[in-house]
Amino acid sequence: MMQAIFFDVDDTLYDQLTPFARSFEKHFNFYDIPLEALYTTSRKLSDEVFHLTENGQMNTQDMYVYRIKQALAYFGKQISYEKAAMFQKDYQEFQREIKLIPEVEDVLSFCVEKQITMGIITNGPFAHQERKIKQLKVDQWIPANHIFISSKVGYAKPDVNIFRLAETTLGLTDKHIYYVGDSFQNDIIGAKNADWKAVWYNRRSHKKIPNTVEPDYIADKNTLFEIIHKIELENEER
Repeated sequence: MMQAIFFDVDDTLYDQLTPFARSFEKHFNFYDIPLEALYTTSRKLSDEVFHLTENGQMNTQDMYVYRIKQALAYFGKQISYEKAAMFQKDYQEFQREIKLIPEVEDVLSFCVEKQITMGIITNGPFAHQERKIKQLKVDQWIPANHIFISSKVGYAKPDVNIFRLAETTLGLTDKHIYYVGDSFQNDIIGAKNADWKAVWYNRRSHKKIPNTVEPDYIADKNTLFEIIHKIELENEER
């Protein structure tokens, strides 16, 4: 059987575009900007500078402001630091109302039924990520000691060490370990470099990073449960 499966948090367990859109609509009247493209650009910018927040070269608030200011600048819009900070404040506030994606909830329940070890590996500030995890109520399926948050453990995806830490902590000894995430750079490349199986939860039809790795499975917004069910059946037949 599948020995273990780990999940990313943002835009994997919940739809991150929802709180982003609510804050955008509250603060801006840029009706000519495609919202999902703006969100995707913001995420890309965030990933590019995230390591600077981990090593202390950029504080977290400046990173939050940078990503929305630069994303809007890409679409020809200029905003102040203060306006960007207000957007971020409400973005975080709206994240207090996030809910599990229904299909993901089905996957978690299926894995409990099959007695598959589950965990979370996520990048970000500890208190911020922990608050989102609590809001999603994933403790019904995943115990607290199976959750690895980069700022708490000292490693961040795609660094292979955060995957190795999860293996060691949970006593995982074989390579029937799977990782589900939306970020090709952090989740898929990270998992594959750790010799884990990678399920790319590509809900927004992103393109693969060329000349890197191949995900073992690709799920869109409607096929994650089907793929996890198929993986478990294949493992049971071995």
